[in-house]
Amino acid sequence: MAYTVLARKYRSQTFDDIVGQDPISQTLKNAIKTGRVAHAYLFAGTRGVGKTTMARILAKALNCLSADAPTTKPCCKCDSCLAVNVGEDIDVIEIDGATNNGVEQIRELRQNAIYRPARSRFKIYVIDEVHMLSTSAFNALLKTLEEPPEHVKFIFATTEPNKVIPTIQSRCQRFDFNNINPTSIAEQLKYILKEEKIKYEEDLVLPLAKMANGSMRDALSLLDRLISTGTEPLTSELLEQFLGCANSEKIYNLIDHIGNSDAAGTLTAVDDLISTGLSEVLIVDSLIDCMRDLLVAKSTGSESELLVLTAQQRSRVTELAKKFDTAGLVYNITALEKMRWSVKNSDTARALLDASLLRFALSEHFLNIDSLLSQSQTNPVKKKQIINHNTVTKAPAEPISTETDKKTEQSLLNNLNSIKNDWPKVLRIISEKLGPSIGGLLSSVQPTRFEDGLLTLTFDASGQMHKRMCESNGRIDTIQSLLTEQFSTPVKLKLELATDQESQQPKTDTQKKDKIANDPAVKTVLLGLDATITGIEEENKS
Repeated sequence: MAYTVLARKYRSQTFDDIVGQDPISQTLKNAIKTGRVAHAYLFAGTRGVGKTTMARILAKALNCLSADAPTTKPCCKCDSCLAVNVGEDIDVIEIDGATNNGVEQIRELRQNAIYRPARSRFKIYVIDEVHMLSTSAFNALLKTLEEPPEHVKFIFATTEPNKVIPTIQSRCQRFDFNNINPTSIAEQLKYILKEEKIKYEEDLVLPLAKMANGSMRDALSLLDRLISTGTEPLTSELLEQFLGCANSEKIYNLIDHIGNSDAAGTLTAVDDLISTGLSEVLIVDSLIDCMRDLLVAKSTGSESELLVLTAQQRSRVTELAKKFDTAGLVYNITALEKMRWSVKNSDTARALLDASLLRFALSEHFLNIDSLLSQSQTNPVKKKQIINHNTVTKAPAEPISTETDKKTEQSLLNNLNSIKNDWPKVLRIISEKLGPSIGGLLSSVQPTRFEDGLLTLTFDASGQMHKRMCESNGRIDTIQSLLTEQFSTPVKLKLELATDQESQQPKTDTQKKDKIANDPAVKTVLLGLDATITGIEEENKS
């Protein structure tokens, strides 16, 4: 006897069997109970979510011979139900819209529709991939669809509803099928494995369900491939070996090295993934998925239902999330998504992937030109620096002596002028104690007022986002606590946004710095002499 694939063997037979489409099932059942079954339905959704299966169940419910009227629970045993199951019922005509898309076929359908069903209550036309019909074929169907014979029902299924002309859609009741969530798919896979008496490890099912991307049919096809390997019990290692799925622990290992700013470990982890046969694009996709899990764990907690993970994976994600802040994860995800197209179409995908991930791992070592100039003015000690476009890779900062720190603390809060003069030193303390990300948010602000321990910091007119970020997640309280501790006196901060006129001159100065620092001739001199910029002075032409 020929083998029947799981997708056919375990195809849903009743409304209650359909997985993940409960609202649609309930609506159709209510329509049958109240006698309000429409003459035409349009089922829309991605592949493998149950559109054709739902159409067959509806057909069985309308024509079941064991009931005296349409029923919500077809018997699945009468001649009509059995014939519908295999697509061979004389009164339920299934048409492939991809191959029968001409006006001639639709005209033939119209001619046959006037005849009553041979043995059932309704003659039902199920047209799959209806969006493939030509415009003339759609137009030929319009009149029949608008005023069909009372014994005719139409059920259309499509993966691209936008290609179905509006005049057809307006004559149908449309139902949009959702992608099935991984948890529901996993439960169905467990049921099937139990029915098939196949041994498996628990940590296999959820990753396999996630690989299906919301399609039950794809999930069963993948399970068929694993079963055909002849290996029992089925393990998560088989996903990597036979289905090309990235090993989750190896992805976690890569992200761990990125979070630890470990350049060598990052490159080694990438090579480990590449050596298993994974493509660079698949690695990027896996990183995006995992970074999203870290973002959810960071934002909503590790027990959130938004995380579809095993207990072991949930614990691992919780630990990894501590190595990143929310803003960094958002940046990483968006950067990876933008990079995906470049990696997919690049002849040097490996080099691009390595460079991009090193950029994530070493992000704290990259400064904009204003930060560089600020450090150069406050720390005259020579350091090797490499300038490239608008970023600077810096050598590790040299430790600042305790004596210098004490002098700084004593002089910074005397008055507004002293604060302005020593503001770069304040930024250096903030960056060293609280991290370069917070220091970077304050790099463009200017002290504008200082009264009774209240220090007013003014952002330029374009710094509204930086101002909001400083005010969120308790950052402003953290900065105040640090300054209070450093200067041994209470310090409160007030953040303001400058008007366009107020911020015009500082903005112009910044543009001048960027233009000079990025001049090709200046770069050549700096690189050739192993030099660094310590200041920029405008020549007095008077």
